[in-house]
Amino acid sequence: MSITFIIILITALVSIQAFNNKTLFYRLDFNPFLIEERKEWYRFFSHALLHADWWHLILNMLVLFFFGGITQQYFEAYLGTKGILYFALLYIGGIGFATLPSYRKHKGNANYHSVGASGAVSAVLFSSVIFSPSTPLCLYGILCLPGIIWAVIYLIYSYIQGKRDKGFINHDAHLAGAIFGVLFTFISIPKSIFAFIDQIGKMLSFF
Repeated sequence: MSITFIIILITALVSIQAFNNKTLFYRLDFNPFLIEERKEWYRFFSHALLHADWWHLILNMLVLFFFGGITQQYFEAYLGTKGILYFALLYIGGIGFATLPSYRKHKGNANYHSVGASGAVSAVLFSSVIFSPSTPLCLYGILCLPGIIWAVIYLIYSYIQGKRDKGFINHDAHLAGAIFGVLFTFISIPKSIFAFIDQIGKMLSFF
């Protein structure tokens, strides 16, 4: 059983249960105020097991399903058996790192809540893009663009949505998770920097 499948299974089970259990939802969600006042540090990670609704859950788990396995394979190709551990660290680290901007911004706001594995999923997605920036990603199977182009569009969209601060979805976490995914990949596998630059150079040579 792959790590990606285990993550999807656990996340889906907890998220679905929390849809109809608000006590569980607010016990595990990301609330910077409670972290600051009560030192409930676990919330930096537990919120990734929850989602705002079915669409939020399905979208995140689909992206993880499509990119989790291949990203783990890239890590294993570079690092051997250690690649599994590094992939796990990529996901877990993405969860925690992605919430840091929101923690600083909202730690005085008792009414702020957010949930979702978006930060970790963004880390995995952008790590995959670093390994293979020219691989086409298709929106609804129709609009196909290189992964690096979608990455830029995704960052712009998340920045705009983050300014609105609506609902339980933390768009700031999308941005921070993406940054973590890139930095973690480069630091863990320095060779990936040169491979990425080489692939970008080849892409630009076609224009």
